[in-house]
Amino acid sequence: MTSVSEGRFGRSSVPLLTPPPLTATLLTDDGVPVEAVYEPCTAGAGAPEGGAAGATAIVVAHGFTGSVDRPAVRRAARAFARRAAVVTFSFRGHGRSGGRSTVGDREVLDLAAAVAWARDLGHSRVVTVGFSMGGSVVLRHGALHRAAPRDGGPRGGGPYAGEPVAPDTPTRVPKRGRRTGRTGAHSDAVVSVSAPARWYYRGTAPMRRLHWVVTRPSGRFVGRYGLRTRIATEEWDPVPLSPVAAVPLIAPAPLLLVHGDRDPYFPLDHPRMLADAAGPGGAELWLEPGMGHAENAAEDALLARIADWAVAACPIMDS
Repeated sequence: MTSVSEGRFGRSSVPLLTPPPLTATLLTDDGVPVEAVYEPCTAGAGAPEGGAAGATAIVVAHGFTGSVDRPAVRRAARAFARRAAVVTFSFRGHGRSGGRSTVGDREVLDLAAAVAWARDLGHSRVVTVGFSMGGSVVLRHGALHRAAPRDGGPRGGGPYAGEPVAPDTPTRVPKRGRRTGRTGAHSDAVVSVSAPARWYYRGTAPMRRLHWVVTRPSGRFVGRYGLRTRIATEEWDPVPLSPVAAVPLIAPAPLLLVHGDRDPYFPLDHPRMLADAAGPGGAELWLEPGMGHAENAAEDALLARIADWAVAACPIMDS
């Protein structure tokens, strides 16, 4: 795990009730610098006696055009921090992170770096919570990065190194960007909010506008200067594992799917398709009445429920 501190906080003789946030630049396995922020639990929930080691950390994966400093992301982080420590970060091409957005493909490497950082900071239990594009990333990350079995069997695969392929997914394993052996990058539980079930969906007007932003030169200009998001010009090659194909591979890690019944981007067939793909008992599905899309639409009460689920899903295990 490589991290470089981006600044120092001033010393004070007055003890702080809550330690200040820790900022860092994380280096992904393909060499992209990613800005990240760590915030300890503000209420001590989930932290065992003797310090932070073993406490649950929630890693937040924002939606397309988001970043660590967007108000909706900060609001989610504050809500989650009442129950657990929180890591937020900006995906590549967003905020002060380097690179360009691949809209859900190589972003799985950014998430892996953030999860590994949370473990480096002493957290043995890490839950990933993703919104929209981030929701699809946490699903694929959960399928590709799996903990080694407690019986000492082989560890699950990593991105671009034997990526699992479902029969209905025209995906091949790329030669570039193979995993470099990062350890501790797996999640212990996964929460996906407002995620698509399949790629290239254009069934709603907001998604047709998003495809224009991503695929057209004029759209990418708007993305860069209007939405503060730098978008890669290359098409996916190969096409990454789809969310619906990734879901069955997440078990035995607990999985929570959250979706609003007024989501203007993805109708309810998307979360239902994901839940069906998980199989009996493979996922918990919350269909939220009146909720719109992603972190902007998630009310504080829902965020608190998600954090409670995250902490409960990762009980302290005997060593």
